Amino acid sequence: MNVYDSNRIFDIVKNIGYEKSTDQNNADCYIINTCHIRDKAKEKVFHEVGRVKEIYLNKKKPIMVIAGCVAQAENQEILKREPFIDVVIGPQSYHKINKILSNFQKNKKEDLTEFDTISKFDFLEKTKNSDSKISSFLTIQEGCDKFCHFCVVPYTRGPECSRPFKTIIKEAEELIKNGSKEITLLGQNVNAYSYKDKNNEYRISHLLNELEKFSELKRIRYTTSHPIDMTEDLIECYSSNKKLMPFIHLPIQSGSDKILKLMNRKHTVEDYLKIYSKLIKINPLIKISSDFIVGYPGEGESEFNETINLVKKIKFINSFSFIFSPRPGTKGSTLKETDEELSKERLIELQYHLFQNQINHNKSLEKKQIDVLVENKIIDQEKYFGRNEYFNSVIIDGNKKDIGKIVKVNIENSNQNTLFGKIINKMKAA
Repeated sequence: MNVYDSNRIFDIVKNIGYEKSTDQNNADCYIINTCHIRDKAKEKVFHEVGRVKEIYLNKKKPIMVIAGCVAQAENQEILKREPFIDVVIGPQSYHKINKILSNFQKNKKEDLTEFDTISKFDFLEKTKNSDSKISSFLTIQEGCDKFCHFCVVPYTRGPECSRPFKTIIKEAEELIKNGSKEITLLGQNVNAYSYKDKNNEYRISHLLNELEKFSELKRIRYTTSHPIDMTEDLIECYSSNKKLMPFIHLPIQSGSDKILKLMNRKHTVEDYLKIYSKLIKINPLIKISSDFIVGYPGEGESEFNETINLVKKIKFINSFSFIFSPRPGTKGSTLKETDEELSKERLIELQYHLFQNQINHNKSLEKKQIDVLVENKIIDQEKYFGRNEYFNSVIIDGNKKDIGKIVKVNIENSNQNTLFGKIINKMKAA
């Protein structure tokens, strides 16, 4: 989502004459787009600003903009703490950045952090998404109404808001015309997508099935999803939609019902396992990744072991795992934290099992032929980068003309994060 937002910010500011600089030492405007999910996000921003200040000690300072979720969460505190910063702009207001930059020329510091999602979506509809990548992102909704007790997103991104169905399809069509062969639908709760017009109600399943109709589009993905929004119509897509990839990132956070309740996740482990069973039944090729939080307040040895048992059972192929980080303003931040050293030990153990699953999955693909969408050439190497159906990174011997094509690759070896192989039979151009 942050990558998508950064690209759209550039699409907007280039309309008033800005260009991306390859020389950060001579910029007229410096924009730091931020995420507030991780611990010490605010301090990392100030560290980066300090680095920029050093660069411009003896030269004209650039307009310094802090955008994104840290800006939303901290707003006026940022401006007060660091005079070098000129503008703070939240993730639902970045469509107004051109007006803000113009106002700054009048020596007016700006704080624009109100939630204005509908206005932003209306504006972006008129702003051409110039992404010409083989694999592109497309935002379909923003915000979150779940209020998990560890998460700051509802406070920084606002309530769930879905873009108009026809607008999304129009933007997808533009991306495909520009060369995109794969589109990933984005949202804080992407499978909560719901849009009503005068005659119809659209869900993510309708989007997926409409995108399938574009002949030049070869692959469809989406992220990030929530278990309580994994509806029957969406599950059915994995049987009927031939372009929907059999890889789902479905965060659970913990294998303990006790911890899930304390987190306010609104689902149980049994609910999650039922979804998993339905998906595997409808398409046995489906693989799952997830998110895990270790050391959430209230987690004892038995709760942690329940998480380990779940990881052993499902064998997630690529997951993210972190120690609980209390975020300001959340319910979790008021709870007594688990011992830090104990949490570190548990994270090491959890990651051992997660990484082993990942390694085993990659090993299982060795000596097999897989389909790879070639995305680009690796800089300074005669190698090319692509991904398979399960979003694995694949490094291959290739040719410039392979870019944008799905090719058959024989996987020769692998490590935890990457597959390595050679093209054995080129398929038709995608």
